[in-house]
Amino acid sequence: MRIAFLGTPDFSVPSLAALVDDGHEIACVYSQPPAPRGRGQAPRPSPVQAFAESHGLSVRAPVSLREPDAIEAFRALNLDAAVVVAFGQILTSDILDAPRLGCFNLHASLLPRWRGAAPIQRSIMAGDAVTGAQVMRMTPGLDEGPVLGSVTLRIDALETAGTLHDRLATAGAELLARIMRSVADGTAVEIPQSEEGATYAKKIKPTEAHIRWDRPGRRVDRRIRGLSPFPGAWFTIDSDRGPVRIKALLSCVEDADGEAGVTLDDRFLVACGGGAVRLLRVQREGRAPQDVDVFLRGFPIPAGARLG
Repeated sequence: MRIAFLGTPDFSVPSLAALVDDGHEIACVYSQPPAPRGRGQAPRPSPVQAFAESHGLSVRAPVSLREPDAIEAFRALNLDAAVVVAFGQILTSDILDAPRLGCFNLHASLLPRWRGAAPIQRSIMAGDAVTGAQVMRMTPGLDEGPVLGSVTLRIDALETAGTLHDRLATAGAELLARIMRSVADGTAVEIPQSEEGATYAKKIKPTEAHIRWDRPGRRVDRRIRGLSPFPGAWFTIDSDRGPVRIKALLSCVEDADGEAGVTLDDRFLVACGGGAVRLLRVQREGRAPQDVDVFLRGFPIPAGARLG
């Protein structure tokens, strides 16, 4: 088919690669405009744009696809279909109705659970046992279109948003390629979504990243893993030079009790508001991530230390 691909982050790249490998004609790739990245914060193209350009694909990076000129340019592509994977803009009916066969979206949850912006993080933070990815036909409602196919993944006990992101990107790309082949040959089957059980994965707010040790250990653990590696759940600890901010990147729950926010041993077991959390991987502000045993060699934290 003649396809336009709309995507921006790393998560989208395996899907674009799968469509290229399947031999579809990629008429154009759309991505968000270059943004400040890295230490120097110089504007750099998105991962999708970088991949597309390295493969000789035509790329457009409009600030908005709502402008009349952008809509007309999209229509002029004469597409069979458009595929959207974490593009970062809400598409209007003018865009959704332009391709002959419609627009299709790969979403990182089992709809109708976790419609919206942050399904991977929210599924871990909520304690879901399973999640997955689905391909749906796009409609004006937020992630409300009929589903054409699914893949299901178990969420492991030490799963982070980062590890689940990578597994879903790979599994989702394989699913997307299969579904788009069925769209091309006319065998795709669409199943309407139920509204029962619908939940919304709201965008992560910066205030959610500060760890509240007075909450139950299981909730603290899920928040740590759900926000790892970005933005990273954090806490502070006093040092000779003042408070030091530390990100917690991996943890597990242990059966222990104590005053919330106080370390129970010298290996980073922290009491919570019911149970305790063992920190396994952390990152001191301005430093690289480290496993806890390595971190504690250079920054020992004794039992009885209070975390903020």
